[in-house]
Amino acid sequence: MAEHIDVDIAAIAGAAVLVAGAGTAGRSAARHLVGLGADVTVVDARFGEETDDELAAAGVGQISIDALLAGTTRLDAFALVIVSPGFAPSHPLITQLRTAGLPVWGEVELAWRIDRAGLLGPPRTWLVVTGTNGKTTTTSMLADIVAGAGRAAVACGNIGLPALDAMAGQPRVDVLCVELSSFQLFWAPSVAPEAGVVLNVAEDHLDWHGSFDAYAQAKATALRGAVGVVGLDDPVASALPVLGRRVGFTLGDPRPGELGVRDGMLVDLAFGPGGTARDLVEASAIHPPGPSGVADALAAASLALAAGLTPREVGAGLRVFRPAAHRGEVVATVAGVEYVDDSKATNPHAAHAAILGHRRAVLIAGGLLKGAAVDDMIRDTRDRLAGVVAIGRDRELIVEAIARHAPEVPTVTVFTGDDGRVTVQYASATPETDRNADFPATIPAHSMPPRAADEPAHAVMTRAVEVAAHLAACAEDRPDTVLLAPAAASLDMFGGYASRGDAFADAARALPDARSAGGSSR
Repeated sequence: MAEHIDVDIAAIAGAAVLVAGAGTAGRSAARHLVGLGADVTVVDARFGEETDDELAAAGVGQISIDALLAGTTRLDAFALVIVSPGFAPSHPLITQLRTAGLPVWGEVELAWRIDRAGLLGPPRTWLVVTGTNGKTTTTSMLADIVAGAGRAAVACGNIGLPALDAMAGQPRVDVLCVELSSFQLFWAPSVAPEAGVVLNVAEDHLDWHGSFDAYAQAKATALRGAVGVVGLDDPVASALPVLGRRVGFTLGDPRPGELGVRDGMLVDLAFGPGGTARDLVEASAIHPPGPSGVADALAAASLALAAGLTPREVGAGLRVFRPAAHRGEVVATVAGVEYVDDSKATNPHAAHAAILGHRRAVLIAGGLLKGAAVDDMIRDTRDRLAGVVAIGRDRELIVEAIARHAPEVPTVTVFTGDDGRVTVQYASATPETDRNADFPATIPAHSMPPRAADEPAHAVMTRAVEVAAHLAACAEDRPDTVLLAPAAASLDMFGGYASRGDAFADAARALPDARSAGGSSR
């Protein structure tokens, strides 16, 4: 965690402030600091080659990282540094700034200080959501619940809208439902929300934090407020220290001080008078369906109840909530099989949860695994996999994990070959097995010849969906789902997870006899 160095934000007018990074977070911080009367300079790698007209028009100075490191500007001229979350504490710029003794905050820390100082009106209620997976769904659920109860609320933070912009917007927002990444939490040493939750903690971003313990410690920052909520089914999250009142949630039968599931109903045993059990909503009403969706709903309910909402208001909000695109979204149905876009499942932990939400699925997975292993995911879900289509740069790592842990699962790779054509290749069940031996005869290689591709990534996804449809149709135990849950980042092929999900949806809706999620036939 970043060290806590005090600066009186109410007296920042006239002071020189350095903002590191000219992305969404940095630009938001720069705008608001200018509004407070600070003398702002933004440092960014690209400023050596170009300037930003919008920042210049606002009176914001600009300097490149190389120039600042070279000593062209005196560091002791700055009273405060605001750092964008992408800057790791080991970055040479941050190391030099901290060595100089400068206070370094993230834009979330800046938002918290401005809010606590009353510079944008009376302080808001902060409800913070973090975890390796499920943050965005939980934050969206929470914002919908609170807004549905008639309170002015907004989802902000890592979900897209900077907290500073949310606070400055009109009409005024009283409740901030703040999704925070481990990066943002690291650079927010004094944030203490009304209630915060850590959903789960799995290996991720270890290159940024340096170790798993440091990553978990950053997540635990969310638990320093009046109420700290932890996912009891996750061994790391459940063991994190809570500064205030501790509340847990579980997919099992809850004990006193917990929320959980009893007889098909989400139940609160934490916030009722005298610890009485209070029904919230039927588990079958939760979207996205499955264990991960229910867990997210329990977490959102915990924070909403901590903020004073009633069980009736919580239940009403959860009944009408629907997830955003690319998070378990049904995009098409073909012959009774649902095609589900969970492109946001960008690590094995998230994909594991996505698979468990379905009885049986053909999985499309692959991309940039970033060093993460998929062995546990494959081993734990092998009985639910009717087939796997592996794509992306690290597809062979998925094939190898299936060979080790689920050799009976039909597996196909789809990729762009050296000739620029999309190639379908059957993976062997074991090293000694003929590559085509375990695949249904109704999917012969010659039925799927290579296809020229003007857009290789989209062509690969189209082919992958076609292969998945064949596997679904030929499986002995017919699956109910073709699931895009890549377990990997998308930037080897696509501009982001949203583009990857859109390509999947387009391909699914183009299949013969496909019906879109809205029910219209193509």
